[in-house]
Amino acid sequence: MKKGYYALAVFLGGCSYGILSTFVKLAYAAGFSLTEVSGGQYFFGTVIIWGAVLFTKNNKISLKEAFILLLCGIPFALTGLFYYQSLKTLNASMAIVFLFQFVWIGTLFDWIFYKKKPTKGKLLSIVILLIGSFLAANITTQQGVALSWQGVIWGLLSSLTYTLSLFLSSIVGKNTTPLLKSALFSTGAFIVIIVLLRPTFLFNFSVLMGMAPYGLILGIFGVVLPPLLFLIGMPHVGPGLGTILPASELPVAIIMSLVVLKEQVNWLQWVGVILILAGIIGSNIRLDKEKADEVKDCSNVTF
Repeated sequence: MKKGYYALAVFLGGCSYGILSTFVKLAYAAGFSLTEVSGGQYFFGTVIIWGAVLFTKNNKISLKEAFILLLCGIPFALTGLFYYQSLKTLNASMAIVFLFQFVWIGTLFDWIFYKKKPTKGKLLSIVILLIGSFLAANITTQQGVALSWQGVIWGLLSSLTYTLSLFLSSIVGKNTTPLLKSALFSTGAFIVIIVLLRPTFLFNFSVLMGMAPYGLILGIFGVVLPPLLFLIGMPHVGPGLGTILPASELPVAIIMSLVVLKEQVNWLQWVGVILILAGIIGSNIRLDKEKADEVKDCSNVTF
């Protein structure tokens, strides 16, 4: 039962990320820029998570551990920035497919760092997930889909940093509460956003309040919930399975675009959604025994 609970936490973390694209589009349609969207997301998210920390106990942590957790927030911020950068030269469908490559990069990480060679069942699940991502992203029916080497590089970098975020979630701060770890991750990510984007609009009250409705939603589902859920579940499911479960992001993104944005979703996209969910369920069933082994291996790696 507990293993299912931890797997569900990681799955829901992926679902949370799937909500973001819809509200990012709405924020852009309202006239807000990348700096305002990203800055507002991390500002409101960081404020919310630290507000929650203030009402909890057992928040003691050493300066060394706090510094390490702050650094671990860097790949969380870079994932969004790299993904948004890829969107400058790739259409949204192609960009999300490149981001989706984290499903096999995570298995590669697992092989390199934990010497766990992927099983045939796991490889089959990855193939199903990748096929599902191409169908769900609607690439097969689009005309004149163009690639640029800059967009491909940025897209692959976003998948690499996303994998690194999930990987770090499984091994860092084992003696720290998930809520405090999540707050430090978010703070580290917010610092990166401040340094790279310089969101001076945070000092403009009218712009900040205008951004608030979008920033609160993006902050909750992009800054508060995913790190918290990953930090709860990843140490128990391990990086191998833990980088497959967040594949739930793409089906949720498609459903949100249908319900909120009223975008058309064709039958091939629904086939892709079904394949992605089948790949997640299949990997969860096949790797049930491996999860215990991954947890044992992860327990030997601490920071």
